Amino acid sequence: MRFELKEEYIELYKLFKLLELVDSGAEAKLIIADGHVKRNGEVELRKRAKIRRGDVIEVADVVVEVV
Repeated sequence: MRFELKEEYIELYKLFKLLELVDSGAEAKLIIADGHVKRNGEVELRKRAKIRRGDVIEVADVVVEVV
């Protein structure tokens, strides 16, 4: 899946909400805090991590390329 970033960055949990990968921000934060998210191949635990163009986010079987 590709996500076209319109701003300089988007916070990780907001990206999940925008892509409708979760039902709520609270659910997104829980998934991140539990270590289920990888950013560029490394586990990302920061809910408000600034996701920028070129980042690749993985959660479960979903891969998101930020362009």
